[in-house]
Amino acid sequence: MKNDRWVFYDTVKAEDNGAGVTKRVLAYSDDVMVVENTFEKGAVGALHSHPHTQITYIVSGKFEFSIDGVKKIVKQGDTLLKKDGVEHGCVCLEAGVLLDVFAPYREDFVED
Repeated sequence: MKNDRWVFYDTVKAEDNGAGVTKRVLAYSDDVMVVENTFEKGAVGALHSHPHTQITYIVSGKFEFSIDGVKKIVKQGDTLLKKDGVEHGCVCLEAGVLLDVFAPYREDFVED
C-alpha cells in the first residue's frame, strides 16, 4: 500500500485499536501518511508523544484534546497541530472521526 496512487476506502481494513477506537491507514509515502480514527463516545486516546509532526482534522464528533498540557474542546472542522515530541491525547465526548496526517509516515502503523 505504501506509495499507492489510489487508495479506495472499501479496500482498507479497519484495525481495532481497542476501547472503542478503530484505525484505518490510508495513503502514505516515506514523507507523509493519512490515518482515519473512529471513536465511540467515551473512548480515550491515551497521552503519548512520537517523533512525527501530526495534524488532526475533526471530521465529526466532539473531543477534549490535551496538547502539551493545554486542554480544549474541539468539534467538526477544527484542526490541531502537534509537533514532534509533544505529548497529546484525547477523550471522545460525542462519537466521531479524526483524520490524522503524519510527517514522516508512522512505520509502527504498517507492515512493509
